[in-house]
Amino acid sequence: MLLNGFKNDKAMALVLAALAAVSLIVPLCNLIFAPGSPLYFSAYTVSLIGKYLTFALLGMSLDLVWGYCGILALGQGAFFALGGYVMGMYLMRQIGSRGVYGDPVLPDFMVFLDWKELPWYWHGFDQFWLAALMIVLVPGLLAFVFGWLAFRSRVTGVYLSIITQALTYALMLAFFRNEMGFGGNNGLTDFKDILGFNIQSDAVRACLLMASGITLILALLITRRVINSKLGRVVTAVRDQEMRVRFLGYRVESFKLWVFVFAAMLAGIAGALYVPQVGIINPSEFSPLNSLEVVIWVAVGGRGTLYGAIVGAVLVNYAKTLLTGWAPEIWLFFLGAAFILVTVLLPDGLLGFWRRRPKEQKP
Repeated sequence: MLLNGFKNDKAMALVLAALAAVSLIVPLCNLIFAPGSPLYFSAYTVSLIGKYLTFALLGMSLDLVWGYCGILALGQGAFFALGGYVMGMYLMRQIGSRGVYGDPVLPDFMVFLDWKELPWYWHGFDQFWLAALMIVLVPGLLAFVFGWLAFRSRVTGVYLSIITQALTYALMLAFFRNEMGFGGNNGLTDFKDILGFNIQSDAVRACLLMASGITLILALLITRRVINSKLGRVVTAVRDQEMRVRFLGYRVESFKLWVFVFAAMLAGIAGALYVPQVGIINPSEFSPLNSLEVVIWVAVGGRGTLYGAIVGAVLVNYAKTLLTGWAPEIWLFFLGAAFILVTVLLPDGLLGFWRRRPKEQKP
């Protein structure tokens, strides 16, 4: 059912095939071949690929609200970071024993700050099921409250973009404070276990990569299915002719809110998969610059396609990996130049250019 409509979309088929291949081949190679073999992927490479896949899911979540609903949200990184912090809280609760008489052990940063007991909002995060639930509920609830207030007030265009950016900046300042109980400027790090397994082991790293790839594939299929449904067609109509859709009797605010919340949940899941693979989460993930980078990923790949955001996220972050290792001082100039060139020369992104390429004439 989920694959219906992709038979004539070669780009979608290629992206799905590439994602499936990466998600399965890399872990299998590490399972079959020994370290030192040309077909064995190092821990650094596995973590890097897994990180790219989480960024691809984050980019796809923005493409959903920007490419299909016309909402240029400049705060998508906030939902990504919130999902990451929830996962970080779970991972921090896995460090050490559970304490004498069942009392929870305080994380290192709380001991350093001379906290006497675990804050109430940390309780229960030693259970994975609760953490998994909060990964989608926390970003989703924030998006619901924020979106309900904004869309109900009919805030649109550049004004909505500005307040979404202000939201992520405010969260960054809040999480920098030690009193918040999230590690301050150092954040959460030094994770040991996940679900009882050593998070630094090659097997766990490979499983995290596989989980990221499978999650991305499922999210892509489900989201594309939603976009092709009646709800998706109304959302696209809101993007193109909002006033006309409103005059037809549709509650435009409800459709915008639904898409905004769903995209926030996807971003939260991406953040939760990102944290155990990089080993740290700190307030810098809330930086408005990070959210602006996500916009560039989507613009480069091609918005309004979903899989264009995946391609853009992987390509831009791969370029970032190369340039920051070779000449870190020129990375931001490259990023700005890429956005300008794409906006001027490729307004539909790389996928849009590929779709418009001249077809070969059959003899």
